[in-house]
Amino acid sequence: MLYAPERILVAPSGFKESLSAIEVADAIAAGIRRVLPGSRVDTFPVPDGGEGTVDILAQRRSAVTHTETVTGPVGQKVQATWVEFPESGVGVMEMASCAGLSLVPSDMRDPGATTTFGVGELINIMIERGCSKIVVGCGDSGTSDGGAGALEALGVIALDKKGEKVERGGSNLVHAKSLDTSSMNPRLRDVSITMACNRHNVLTGKRGVARVFGPQKGATKAQVKELAEGLSCWADLLVDAFAPIADLHKGPGSGASGGLGAGLMALGAEAGERFDVLLEQLPAERDLDALISTADLVITAEGAIDFQTPRGKVPAEIARRCQATGVPVMGLAGSLGEGAPSVHDVGIGAVQSIMTIPMELEDAVRDGRDLLVDASERALRLLQLGCTVAGRQENKLRVRYAGISA
Repeated sequence: MLYAPERILVAPSGFKESLSAIEVADAIAAGIRRVLPGSRVDTFPVPDGGEGTVDILAQRRSAVTHTETVTGPVGQKVQATWVEFPESGVGVMEMASCAGLSLVPSDMRDPGATTTFGVGELINIMIERGCSKIVVGCGDSGTSDGGAGALEALGVIALDKKGEKVERGGSNLVHAKSLDTSSMNPRLRDVSITMACNRHNVLTGKRGVARVFGPQKGATKAQVKELAEGLSCWADLLVDAFAPIADLHKGPGSGASGGLGAGLMALGAEAGERFDVLLEQLPAERDLDALISTADLVITAEGAIDFQTPRGKVPAEIARRCQATGVPVMGLAGSLGEGAPSVHDVGIGAVQSIMTIPMELEDAVRDGRDLLVDASERALRLLQLGCTVAGRQENKLRVRYAGISA
């Protein structure tokens, strides 16, 4: 007797700078169907606040999309798309569409020089369009300016000791000595802003933005030190100017998107757990937990599975939800990094890299879909082999017990 999952749920994240969550889900499903063409495969690309979030939400029935021209992270004009749910007055943007790492040319990746100005511009536009609640997806950022650029666009200007405007970029925040709020958009008080973010990320300290994410965005050791000092000074200025309830230095979510979290929290924004915000608080036709409860197997995926994965990444969230009903979880990854085995502790039964041989990053990105389809097929063939072994063992037990009964 051959046992095989009759219904499989594919619930992945995107692969940064390679495949969107929608594309990842389609590739994994294609690999599954090579092995189990008769099984039902449901796909649920998971929005995590980063790149691709708006594309996923735009598939919902009541969604209306808009595209605007805003300032990109290195000062260039970029096209940013956001989604509106008119019946509820909610607008959702992903900060990565205005200030994402993918918008920063590889030879300009200095997180101390990039800006979130376009994020503030897009918030202004959404307010003008009549949104009463704005959700800011935080993820895949190419900035570390503490949200100073976004606040500048909203009318909060950082000044140096001479009273002159401080240049944009996180590395210049060490020169900020005061804030001019006289031109702040007055309509901000009539709008609620919620960030869909990873609340594990904090602004300052050993686990702060500069030290953890600065190197990932291209910062040298000297730049990391300068950035850390600047962000600490920036947080102090925000506290003095706005007296927020939240802890802007080390409060949950303060370090989201290079410190954009702290900047928006100073204005009263809420740092929401991204999956609660994006999966529970927005209009939707399909329920992730209901799909999980009917699945025999769940496959999730992420660009890299490592020690950070259990700290609020998509595979960990999927595993957490699966534990409630005991559904087994398998994880696929572009690469398995340091600490990858730690994901077993949060409920992921097995993980597998999509790469079988060493290869250049450019090649892996280019061939991402093919690698993922093949990896999915390999994983399902191993699973099928396990099912065959389990079936043989059961048959042996049936024969043995039949003999005893006779």
